[in-house]
Amino acid sequence: MNCNNCNTEVTENYCPNCGEAKELERIDGHYIMHEIQHVLHLEKGFLFTIRELITRPGESVKNYLTTNRSRLIKPILFIILTSLFYSIVNNFFHFEDSYIKFSGAEMTSTAYIFQWIQAHYGYANIMMGIFIALWCKLFFKKYKYNFFEILILLCFAMGIGMLIFAIFAILQGLFHIELMQIAGIVGFIYTSWAIGQFFEKGKFVSYVKAFFAYMLGMITFTLLAVLTGVVTDMIIK
Repeated sequence: MNCNNCNTEVTENYCPNCGEAKELERIDGHYIMHEIQHVLHLEKGFLFTIRELITRPGESVKNYLTTNRSRLIKPILFIILTSLFYSIVNNFFHFEDSYIKFSGAEMTSTAYIFQWIQAHYGYANIMMGIFIALWCKLFFKKYKYNFFEILILLCFAMGIGMLIFAIFAILQGLFHIELMQIAGIVGFIYTSWAIGQFFEKGKFVSYVKAFFAYMLGMITFTLLAVLTGVVTDMIIK
């Protein structure tokens, strides 16, 4: 028989050209569970990725960039999944309602932009990572890493940051104790530590540079969002 995908003759269980199975597996409960595991890469280490990024983020990301890319899950998928988990937790506990509000009658373009950011944290974090990466590239210009490699680092680090926020949000919802300010501090410290460890973990100045690069990146992203909203309102009016 010929492959249903590329029409190459198939004599074994899989197509020698594209790897498509000769006979598709029937969709049942086992198939669905396998697909879920495949998406989350649980069999290759979603939880392993979290553990590695919490205990030794710098070394883990370096190994991903230069040695082995099969142990950690893909960085873009990681930050999207962790941001999605954060959004699910927020939708359940509504902890952002206490400090983020949008009024329909008074909505400006800036408010719409931040409303979009709130609804799409995964993509927003990637965009914010672009600005943080630019500042990192400036502060750590003597190192060999290019912009895209630094962006990979930030996808991993900021993904853990979203998990930190989500965990503190769950604790706040369960015990009714205000913890989100503490979560912000912990997340900021972790991300700065992860960036500093990636570049030069033995130097204190590396963590200072990482702190300012992270802070300036977030400020730049926020200012650009506000400026875009203001300019849009001026054009519309």
